[in-house]
Amino acid sequence: MDIKKMRIQVLRDLMGERTQKEFAEHYNLDASYLSQLLNGHRSLGEKAAANLEAKIGLAEGTLTTPSVSMRASATGTPPPSEQSVDSNAYYLGPIDVWDDDTPLDDDEVYVPFLKEVELSAGSGRTAVHQSHKQKLRFGKMTLRRQNVQANEAVCVTVNGNSMEPVLPHGSTVGVDQGCTTITDGKMYALNHGGQLRVKTLYRLPGGGLRMRSYNREEHPDEEYSAIDLIKNEIIVIGKVFWYSVLL
Repeated sequence: MDIKKMRIQVLRDLMGERTQKEFAEHYNLDASYLSQLLNGHRSLGEKAAANLEAKIGLAEGTLTTPSVSMRASATGTPPPSEQSVDSNAYYLGPIDVWDDDTPLDDDEVYVPFLKEVELSAGSGRTAVHQSHKQKLRFGKMTLRRQNVQANEAVCVTVNGNSMEPVLPHGSTVGVDQGCTTITDGKMYALNHGGQLRVKTLYRLPGGGLRMRSYNREEHPDEEYSAIDLIKNEIIVIGKVFWYSVLL
């Protein structure tokens, strides 16, 4: 079952034994619109689901990101945490399979990747540019919840083991280019002389920065004064707002 069909099923569970008319009147909904959603004539995208959550008074995520625990609360079935199951994991929902030829939904946007590009053959020097091929889908509501403008979002692939175990080699992070103000201890993407890096940052007196890796045994802290930042061509690209890890 895809995510939109699951949202419809959660909505049906919430209705219970009530008719569409009774449910619409109770929550002051447009009965015709509700009928079109339930009959599949209208798509229940992320934005529409969030609007319904607000109107019905549901907890955030009940419809936008439905899960087994949410379905259980809607139907009266005890959630996984209350069932005698010897497990600390449960099903959060399906994964929608898509490729570059799959059209975007009306509540989705493409977020481009940044990559290192060699300036000239054999020189070893690189520059950071936006990829014209590699991209990732994000829900508009997901970005809004993180206060990220769609045109400011980019993705970066993590290389090396400096951010392990949190971000293994090959992890992907979402970066808000609109947020370059440093908050101590938060994670940021940087352009370090043409090299893409992801580090936690700390401010130093005089405008300097301390870069910290999670794998501090192999990658000790790096400190740069304001002058060093200029000399080493270190630019903060933006704050990391999301990451994905494949093991």
